[in-house]
Amino acid sequence: MLEFLHAVGQYRFLQYALLAGLLSGVACGVVGTYVVTRRISYIAGGIAHCVLAGMGAARYCSTVYGWTWLSPLHGATVAALGAAAIIGVVSLRAKQREDTVIGALWAVGMAVGVLFIARTPGYNEDLMGYLFGNILMVSGRDLLLICALDVVVVAAGMVWYDQFLAICFDEEFARLRGVPVEWFYLLLLGLTALTVVLLISVVGVVLVIALLTLPAAIAGHFARTLRGMMILATLLCALFTVSGLALSYAPNLPAGATIIVIAGAAYLVTASFRAVLRTR
Repeated sequence: MLEFLHAVGQYRFLQYALLAGLLSGVACGVVGTYVVTRRISYIAGGIAHCVLAGMGAARYCSTVYGWTWLSPLHGATVAALGAAAIIGVVSLRAKQREDTVIGALWAVGMAVGVLFIARTPGYNEDLMGYLFGNILMVSGRDLLLICALDVVVVAAGMVWYDQFLAICFDEEFARLRGVPVEWFYLLLLGLTALTVVLLISVVGVVLVIALLTLPAAIAGHFARTLRGMMILATLLCALFTVSGLALSYAPNLPAGATIIVIAGAAYLVTASFRAVLRTR
């Protein structure tokens, strides 16, 4: 731990990584709470795996056409929002086909991303970096984009807090009160898509759902209100991120995987402890 703290003071890439983890934790706490409460983690998984197509396409265009301003996070944002829109419309209009569409987008998104990366000439980032995260490679430009997405996600989540609360717990009551449930459901999926983009920089495509849901699931065991659950989930996500970075630094382990192992262990301990208390 001391070695990591000393290195943070010396190396800018570690400072960027730490900031990326802390900033992503804010949106993770807010949106992750909605995802866990609304039980749409499987939809978030479908969105996450479509993101690779956008990242691969952005990298391809940047290299082949010289669009140096286009970063993988830009492509990820477009792909995530597109996938959220498709899944949301299908979920609202044809629920019986929802799982099929999610599975198709999940597989096709990954495949398209792999194809774009394979066709990109020259040196490409390792595909494992996209799949399992490479928080140590976050740039200053990526941090600005993460900040912008963070502001959008948190602002929307707090401004429409009551509406999201209603559709998460009692959709029919929300309709009776005149809340446009379909619109807010699509907006929630859009916020989930943006949060997925944030977390991909931290833990990658494969592990993003764990970081989106585990802190909120742990917070749900202790918080009495949805707002309290958000705050606790945000703090837990920040704790897991910083701990994962610190523990992975000296032995040179993958930071994203280390973060998820810590979060998973914390969830298992919490769930087991609660189960023991209920049996007494």
